[in-house]
Amino acid sequence: MRTILNVGLLGFGMAGRVFHAPIITAVEGLQLRKIRAGRPESVALAQERYPQAEVVPDDQCILQDDTIDLVVVATTNSTHFSLAKAALMAGKHVIVEKPFTVTSAEASELMALAKSQNKLLTVYHNRRWDSDFRTVQKVLKSNMLGRLVEYEAHFDRFRQAPKADTWKEEATPGTSLLYDLGSHLIDQALYLFGPPHEVWADLRIQRTGSQIVDNFDVTLSYKNGLKVILKAGMLVKQPGPRFILSGEQGSFVKYGLDVQEAALKSGLSPASTVDWGVEPAEIWGRVSTEYKDLQITGTIESEAGDYRGFYQNVYNAIMGQEELVVKPEQARHTIRVIELAMQSSLEGRRLLYEEGPSLP
Repeated sequence: MRTILNVGLLGFGMAGRVFHAPIITAVEGLQLRKIRAGRPESVALAQERYPQAEVVPDDQCILQDDTIDLVVVATTNSTHFSLAKAALMAGKHVIVEKPFTVTSAEASELMALAKSQNKLLTVYHNRRWDSDFRTVQKVLKSNMLGRLVEYEAHFDRFRQAPKADTWKEEATPGTSLLYDLGSHLIDQALYLFGPPHEVWADLRIQRTGSQIVDNFDVTLSYKNGLKVILKAGMLVKQPGPRFILSGEQGSFVKYGLDVQEAALKSGLSPASTVDWGVEPAEIWGRVSTEYKDLQITGTIESEAGDYRGFYQNVYNAIMGQEELVVKPEQARHTIRVIELAMQSSLEGRRLLYEEGPSLP
């Protein structure tokens, strides 16, 4: 029999409803025991989908419950720090929805607290388990492109008017496309290549009536000559490639998004879906490269994506069976890059990557 870890989920908005609850309940050893939901429609949906879980109206119903082992913070960005801190102080292991925190100083404080409490702390950078990113990792590991000189990744969206009923469109700390989709792009790049030497960024508000940065172009420069370009915008009606990798011997180009988000939004679960995370052949990436004077052009079958990998790793790490994959130190680097990108755009100059004060 596997040891059961009881999970308390703080928040049942899109993050909790779409990206956490269906994955938690699909991983053996995790039991979703409590869900904190506020809106009547969220309460009703949580009760319908997860009858085994108690739906509670207050964070303290989870934080002060001695039977809860792991707390998932899936709330507004500005509350991540305070709720994660409270959960750690209550003796819980903690998963924080991305972005980790609003500032790197807050991230450092949480890391120090987790260490003193001897509790696991991590961030839900689930996009490391995207089909396309897993494929990119294999392409790079194969060295089929030779020495990589440029890596470009996009999140293209088209939403002309800001939504009126979401905190994500409000001008509050931690809200912007850079904190939202940018967290994913930056985390993926840092996971592959580590912290950069320099950061340069151009952040813009493009949509009429928008209160937040809704377009960004962030460039990370490395001492070995590698250039990393990370871009996202809300006014991109015709999406470009998701990834473009260029090396001395060839290139890899990938269109299309990982299929898991659409499946989760439609109510599907990896626990009951055959071929979960498998991409259709029409969006497999294409490679053009040279190997021993042979010119090679063709498609590369995408690896299957599976967000269960994140939660399975968290379970195994708590059980002492394997090393944590998404380390809080890595997530802190992501927040530091966001801080420097905002400063770079404001001042119109390149900035050396510096970790900043208060590192534990």
